[in-house]
Amino acid sequence: MPDSEAPRANRSQSVVDSPRLLEALQRYWGYSSFRPRQEAIIRSILAGRDVAVVMPTGAGKSLCYQLPAVLHGGTAVVISPLIALMRDQQAHLTQMGIPSAALHSGCDGAVQSEVMRNASRGAYRLLYLSPERLARPDTIAWLKRVPLSFFAIDEAHCISEWGPEFRPEYHQLSRLREQFPAQPIAAFTASATRRVRQDILQRLQLREPDKFIFSFDRPNLRYIVRQTDSREQPLLLLRSLRQFEGQNVIVYASTIRMVDETVRLLETYGIAAVPYHGKMESEEREKNQQAWMSDQVRVLVGTLAFGLGINKPSVRAVIHLALPKSIEQYYQEAGRAGRDGLPADCILLWRLRDAGLLAHFIQQLTDQAEIEHAWERYRIIRNFVESGHCRKRQICLHFGESPKWERCGACDVCNGLPEWFEQKEGRPKLRRRGVTPEPLPVQGTAKKGSAQRRSPDAGRNSRREALKKASEELPQEALERLKAWRRNLAARRGVPAYHILHDQTLMEICAAQPARLEQLLEVKGMGPKKVETYGADILNALRGDQ
Repeated sequence: MPDSEAPRANRSQSVVDSPRLLEALQRYWGYSSFRPRQEAIIRSILAGRDVAVVMPTGAGKSLCYQLPAVLHGGTAVVISPLIALMRDQQAHLTQMGIPSAALHSGCDGAVQSEVMRNASRGAYRLLYLSPERLARPDTIAWLKRVPLSFFAIDEAHCISEWGPEFRPEYHQLSRLREQFPAQPIAAFTASATRRVRQDILQRLQLREPDKFIFSFDRPNLRYIVRQTDSREQPLLLLRSLRQFEGQNVIVYASTIRMVDETVRLLETYGIAAVPYHGKMESEEREKNQQAWMSDQVRVLVGTLAFGLGINKPSVRAVIHLALPKSIEQYYQEAGRAGRDGLPADCILLWRLRDAGLLAHFIQQLTDQAEIEHAWERYRIIRNFVESGHCRKRQICLHFGESPKWERCGACDVCNGLPEWFEQKEGRPKLRRRGVTPEPLPVQGTAKKGSAQRRSPDAGRNSRREALKKASEELPQEALERLKAWRRNLAARRGVPAYHILHDQTLMEICAAQPARLEQLLEVKGMGPKKVETYGADILNALRGDQ
């Protein structure tokens, strides 16, 4: 799969015209225009072509197969490796009034039977299946009775043995072409090297696919990497979290013990946080995740078990407390920050002992090819954190992209560490929960003496500062009322807060100050369906009537 390839000119005509695409986009998603290249991908799918898409997190991947599923008329089958992702997307589609369903191990027998009956009569526009479910012979036989439109393979890199997240159950997806030769296949991934991309094409047997390879640079993200020790790391963690007071943050720890210790540390200093790891009871894990997703708690501390399939747009920082095992892993986890396009920080606080632990695990492997691959990933991630080269450029080069710029202006190498990160201070003072700390220096301030290292691409930082300034100038009381209304509604419905409305949409509403329902339709993210459902409550919250 080359760096980029537009759809072939003689195959580019879609049966759906632009007004109809935009009408669906506005009605269900509330947007008046597509993000870059989304429309081209959608047109390729609607035209019945195979598609291979490498799109970074936050670029609007799910819309690229959800919108054509709405317009096609049949049932699009989405293969996803994660129950959390299936539940999240199905709940979001339900909020928008799009009929969908999911089949996975968490469904009881009665639910499965009902879904299968409904799907056979074409009741759903989207049907989510796990790869394990697809492997069952009875599933294939049943799907042949469903009016299928196309298959969408999410997290397609899982099919490749050369990827860090290889899943053997994905191998069976090669059967789709044999069992359903008439249905097109659309493969999507956010993190695939050239080698993995080629493997995806071969294993899925894609037929002359239209290929869309996006840049791996996400301009709204700032990367900060710092080698620490056991004494400095908690100080830097606390200092970082104080910069994101009242905002959504994910903290990744390497072990269950470290998760629990970190939660206790944060609570000691008055920062409410919930843990998430594999040894917790599923009910408690679900409760903690829901508390974080609905904005009841802003900080979640988890192991790698958390985050796959989580699509919360308003995460302002992802903080790693250990060295990831690969660039792919780090890019995917850090990429959960800033999915709404607003500025966000990716902070990696690593220790030498992390590298020793990774090396220890590699030494436990027995397969020679796996050992060599693991050491290669180890060398790459060590070079990423230790070299003096631009962090974003290293990431782009790793995934086969050749950026024309040398310095991003949005990482610690190119722009220095922010002043608040390097300030000298003693041990943080204890404070009671709920007591607001003294303000720290404004996020984004570069350390003294770093100006000469700034990138000539000042546009990235200018956008960050403009977005920050716009948020600060909003009427904060009205914004807080809207967030409280959304938080309460999300809790009552048992859904993530962003399923109701995104943070960015709330800010757009505050900036526009609409007084009538028809004025809400002019706000980005507010389509007719959402105005009909939430419009009156939104206007009441703006006026303070709730």
